[in-house]
Amino acid sequence: MFTGTQPHLMALYNRWMNERMYAACATLSDMQRREHLGLYFKSIHGTLDHLMWGDQGWLARFTGSAPPSVAAGVELYDDFESLWEARRALDADILTWAEELTPEALNEPMTWSSKLYGFTQTHPRWVQVAQMFNHQTHHRGQVHAALTRFHIDMGPTDMPLTPDLMV
Repeated sequence: MFTGTQPHLMALYNRWMNERMYAACATLSDMQRREHLGLYFKSIHGTLDHLMWGDQGWLARFTGSAPPSVAAGVELYDDFESLWEARRALDADILTWAEELTPEALNEPMTWSSKLYGFTQTHPRWVQVAQMFNHQTHHRGQVHAALTRFHIDMGPTDMPLTPDLMV
């Protein structure tokens, strides 16, 4: 039975959904993954790459590691296989980090600055953690819709079906 925190749950779900989403995306050609589909980051590849950038940035804030070395919208990975390999590694890092979070750490104040929006805010850390996972869900939804356009069904996406939660 799962007894972790909500961030731990979200990290498990994030890893599961990313694996399913990338597997679905792998059935497309590179041209299809790069096709401008009207997404905020234009294509499936652009959106997946942005998710890497965002998750690397958030994890860097939480752990003190180095943030991405490029600005938002600048491609980190130009090929799908490298992107998927990096995604798997980052999801493992997010899961390890989330497993170690305590309620005390989640309630500590955290100040962060957004270069993109030009502001600085202080909130309990859990607000920023929730933002990271919300950002992932938002953009995965865009990719899911794009996959649907290509008649690709990722299958169920309901959180209670996350394999690590099944008893």
